[in-house]
Amino acid sequence: MKYAQYVFLASIFSTVEYSLAQTCAVDSFSVKDNFDPKRYAGKWYALAKKDPEGLFLQDNISAEYTVEEDGTMTASSKGRVKLFGFWVICADMAAQYTVPDPTTPAKMYMTYQGLASYLSSGGDNYWVIDTDYDNYAITYACRSLKEDGSCDDGYSLIFSRNPRGLPPAIQRIVRQKQEEICMSGQFQPVLQSGTSSQLTEKWLHRQRAGGGDHIYSQCGQATASQAIIAYKFLTL
Repeated sequence: MKYAQYVFLASIFSTVEYSLAQTCAVDSFSVKDNFDPKRYAGKWYALAKKDPEGLFLQDNISAEYTVEEDGTMTASSKGRVKLFGFWVICADMAAQYTVPDPTTPAKMYMTYQGLASYLSSGGDNYWVIDTDYDNYAITYACRSLKEDGSCDDGYSLIFSRNPRGLPPAIQRIVRQKQEEICMSGQFQPVLQSGTSSQLTEKWLHRQRAGGGDHIYSQCGQATASQAIIAYKFLTL
């Protein structure tokens, strides 16, 4: 009798594990229906993130999306990134988006470039999992897949139109979506302290005074010699 119960329970656990593996297959994730880039355009602030492997934006992350006359979406994003484990610098990025399958406009491919030589360039999938356009947006990217189709290295950002946060009702929606993309419990908050704009003002003040060999960035400052050191380090 006990053996029969054991076999029964084992079969249930096996079925549950198989179901979980299936729902975590990236191709099974739902995205925003009838995604409208024009409504999505404008300023967004990151409130939480799940990092990929390697270098990634740390805090004060924001993105400004623009839709061109031909319908192409572009973006400029800003944030701070930590190098060497202690040196925090500004990262200004530019991105362009294409839609491989017009029937699924929320599944885009993003090509990005760092606006300084020491920042990386490349491309990632850019999926808008959900958004109401006016309050929140959840984006997702998977860089590599496991054999079972689940994500091996991916990242996600929770955006808000308001840097101060999201109301409780929307937070519940966001938590549900985090579970649906199998990233529940993996997010960390993103600081929105206004540091970026404060550093900008300090840089402008210094430039008006005629001092420094600083490279301009709207969210921070770094000397040219520091930039060269960072570039050499990152390209080793």
